[in-house]
Amino acid sequence: MSAKERDRLKVLHEVRKRHITQKQAGVELGLSERWVRTLLRRVRREGDKALRHRLRGRPSNRKTPEAVKRRVVELFRQKQQAKQWHDYGPTLAAEELAQDYGIGVNRETLRQWLMEAKLWRARRTRIERAHLWRPRRARYGELVQWDTSEHNWLEGRGEKLYLISMIDDATSQLTAHFVRHDSTEENLEQLRRYVEQHGRPVAVYTDKASLFQVAPRAIHHRDAPEQQQSQIGRALVELNIEWIAAHSPQAKGRIERSFKTAQDRLVKGLRRVGAKDLETANAYLEHVFLALWNARFRCPPQLAGDAHRAVPKGMNLDSVLSVRVSRTVTADHTVRWGSVIYRIEREQIRAGMRGARVPLERRRDGSRWMHWQKRVVALERCETPPPALAQRPVKGVVAQVRSAEEKARAKQRRLDGQRQWTEGYRQLRDRPIWQAVRDSPQRAPGLR
Repeated sequence: MSAKERDRLKVLHEVRKRHITQKQAGVELGLSERWVRTLLRRVRREGDKALRHRLRGRPSNRKTPEAVKRRVVELFRQKQQAKQWHDYGPTLAAEELAQDYGIGVNRETLRQWLMEAKLWRARRTRIERAHLWRPRRARYGELVQWDTSEHNWLEGRGEKLYLISMIDDATSQLTAHFVRHDSTEENLEQLRRYVEQHGRPVAVYTDKASLFQVAPRAIHHRDAPEQQQSQIGRALVELNIEWIAAHSPQAKGRIERSFKTAQDRLVKGLRRVGAKDLETANAYLEHVFLALWNARFRCPPQLAGDAHRAVPKGMNLDSVLSVRVSRTVTADHTVRWGSVIYRIEREQIRAGMRGARVPLERRRDGSRWMHWQKRVVALERCETPPPALAQRPVKGVVAQVRSAEEKARAKQRRLDGQRQWTEGYRQLRDRPIWQAVRDSPQRAPGLR
């Protein structure tokens, strides 16, 4: 009997003793006089236990049928034994049951069923280090978090892949793509896809990887500019996108949490479709996972409007999102990049090019271009034959073959000489070693 029911029983006993009236009891208990009389009749007929709630101990009308419970638990056990749901949690399993089997079960209910069947073990929540909470940006496109996740996405079914993601800070809208290498070129290509699809964001939020910042060169270096930037940093400046560096992974927690979700749900989705290569993985990512993510986790921004900006007219994205290096033009109007020689077309040659230090760029189609003053000049590859390797003439020296006895005698002579030198060194006291060698009566043959 609960404390409330015991208090109610005390008041009813006072009514039976005629210490208070039924009306006063109703006011004190918050009940009507009619319900007070009903409770008094039950107490006279059944005793004190009559005040217990009549539904106590009875199954709820909203309880899931036992047949559904047995079917769900058995289905989860079969999937787990078949290594399909062996790493599924109750949340994702409840979604899969509703989507594929039409069984709607609350995730907490499923969690209790699985713990009862010894298929899931409750985990104690860890108290991690607390970080200051940063509110979301107000408008869509004000800040984009950008990072790469290295994970076993295909679970050994294919090549190693990297996931490059960009998530909007205000809405959590996700843009991602699988690549084979976490390189400057792949990240520039991901920036191109984002700009072509959404526009130029106001700022990007990344870590301090070498892709976004470089170690400063000495001030006397000929290629040391006033502002030393990486390839991506230079492209962001030309696109007028602010770069903000995060001092810790927790600072860009929004994209880190998206990676945690992707490493759980995206991996299982790729397993379901049997993805084994880059093309299949990107097809599932773009057409299934990103659509589900943006439909479920995308939230409306605080302020209406889009902060993305269109690419200015006349700006060549191929040139901006290229890899640039600095080279010197030789006397024959050629430049060298990666052991390959490129020449400037005759019509593009201008005075002052010889000996000048010029920037070169490699675009995504593999073409090379040179910046000269305010123009961009195309370069043509020089097809030079590989240099022939000079072969030295081999002198006709006939190697002398010694017998085993001769080899043994030579080895013994070597050992005797080493022993005599060691004995002479041991006899040395306060004299220099050259004097001990000069005055030694016996010297090893063959030693000078």
